[in-house]
Order: sequence, then C-alpha cells, then structure tokens
Amino acid sequence: MRTKRTAIVTGGGKGIGLAAAQALAEAGWNVVIAGRDEAALNEAAADIDGEVLAVPADVSDPASVDQLFSTAVARFGQLDLLFNNAGRAAPAVPVNELDIATWLDVVAVNLTGSFLCARAAFAQMRSQDPQGGRIINNGSVSATTPRPFSAPYTSTKHAITGLTKSLSLDGRTLGITCGQINLGNISSEMGDAMAMGVLQPDGSKKAEPTIPVSHVADAVMYMASLPADANVLDITVMANGMPFVGRG
Repeated sequence: MRTKRTAIVTGGGKGIGLAAAQALAEAGWNVVIAGRDEAALNEAAADIDGEVLAVPADVSDPASVDQLFSTAVARFGQLDLLFNNAGRAAPAVPVNELDIATWLDVVAVNLTGSFLCARAAFAQMRSQDPQGGRIINNGSVSATTPRPFSAPYTSTKHAITGLTKSLSLDGRTLGITCGQINLGNISSEMGDAMAMGVLQPDGSKKAEPTIPVSHVADAVMYMASLPADANVLDITVMANGMPFVGRG
C-alpha cells in the first residue's frame, strides 16, 4: 500500500516548475525536480521544505530521461505524478528568418521531451503495484491563439494537446490519467517579457498583465489531488486582463 506519493517535475529548478514542486512538497509528496541547470536545481532543492531529490536531466535525450526515472524510482519506489513542465520559447522573428537549429531545439524540448517523459512515466505506472498514476502536461493558450512570429512554440504546444488526449485515452484501462494546463501570461523567466511589452498583431508593442506562478501551482495541486476515477483533461490559467479572448 502506498503511504507517500511521489512526483517528478521537469523544469523544476525555477519558475512554474519550482512553484509546483514547492506546493507538492508542502503537501507531503516526495518530489523529484529535474532540469539542465544543476546549480539551479541544487539551489531549488535547498529552498524546498520537504522530501526532494534534484536530478540533472535533459528531457530531449532518451538516455537522460530513462536515468531520471530510474533514479526517482530507486529512491522512492514508485511514481504517482509527472508534471511535464520543461519547455522553451524562440525569438519572435518571421518564420523565414528563424534559424532551423532553433526550431529543432524547441521541438526537441517542448514536444519530444514531453513524449519521452510521458513514455517513461507510462512504463513505470503500468508496471507498479498498485497500477496507475497521473500526468499533467504544460500547454499554452498560444496553442489555439498564437502570437505573431511564434511558429515553433505555438506548433509544439498545439501538439501537446494531441499528446494529452492520446495519453488520456491510452491510459484509461491502466489507471493512468492525463490532463493539461494551458497557461497565459504567467510571471516567470519566460512570461515576464509580457509585462515589459510584447509584439501585438497590429505591429505595436504593448505591456500586458501577468499573474504569479502560485496560481499554476494551485491548479497542479488540484489536479494532483483528484481520485483516479476523475480527470481534468484541460484547464486554462491566465491573466484576466491579457488580450486572449478576442486577441487581435
């Protein structure tokens, strides 16, 4: 019988991932934070009050992902939650000016990385006893309502919706649930640029409101707290004053 649940949070060294990891640890979860920046991970782990393990990992590297999950299970014995949070954006430039290497890296981190981690989570969750677990994917409102010059980010986040729905379907008989959080203007390393002024469809730049990462952590905790027979397939957490509904 499971006594203490275990979560893996990718991109857990700062921003949204760190906020979610802190909330999970405070709620009594074992938490594994993963990311490329080992120094940031160790600093984050030192600041989290609870049972936390920092594991440097590159989600776009299959071997690194496998090592992350095997390390987590070796330490805690099981996996109950994956927060697929690691991601990156690209410079806002016309698509014909976008460097191909940048496109490939955004796809590798945002989409392939989410797939690799979900794949590893499925393998563990379907083999453990009792079977099952939950996956939460980090999506974006840009998936359906893109910003100008955002093809790499928008494309990968649009694909995350397909990944989420496929995982939700494939996990039904295994006790594995999957949902996603679509985010808009969250104050973080990636989102703070919105408050300073961001390109609008008419070519102007405009400062937009943001909301703190704590609201995302609250949504993660709500989804993580649900019983196995319930799922939030899709939830949007956004700054109320941002130009999203009717954007453009």
